[in-house]
Amino acid sequence: MKKPAKILTTAMIMLFSLVQMPLTQAAMITTGEAIQAQQRNIDRDNLLSMLQKDELRAQLAAYGVDAQAAAERISHMTDAEIAMLNDHLDEMPAGESFLSVIGLIVVVLVVTDLIGATDVFPFIRPVS
Repeated sequence: MKKPAKILTTAMIMLFSLVQMPLTQAAMITTGEAIQAQQRNIDRDNLLSMLQKDELRAQLAAYGVDAQAAAERISHMTDAEIAMLNDHLDEMPAGESFLSVIGLIVVVLVVTDLIGATDVFPFIRPVS
């Protein structure tokens, strides 16, 4: 009788140890992927640092946009949205950058209000 109990105990220990094994896998990332991830963080930080400038904050306030709400939205933007915003910033001449940035941020906020992701402008109703 001791032998079946020992076999059952051993089988149960093996079963529990298999069930509790993590199902995650580690994988190598390429240098390019690591650089892209770092660049996305730098791009997001650059946009957030632009919002610290007084001229940009004044323009956003003139449009009725709270700079803190804009910063929060930038923090929640996808990598594709950040890349699109930075691509537009890179294409702009130096003198137009502030007004264009403000315009682009307002457009992004309006679109996100329309899809219901944010509620920055109270007069915009989400499309449902």
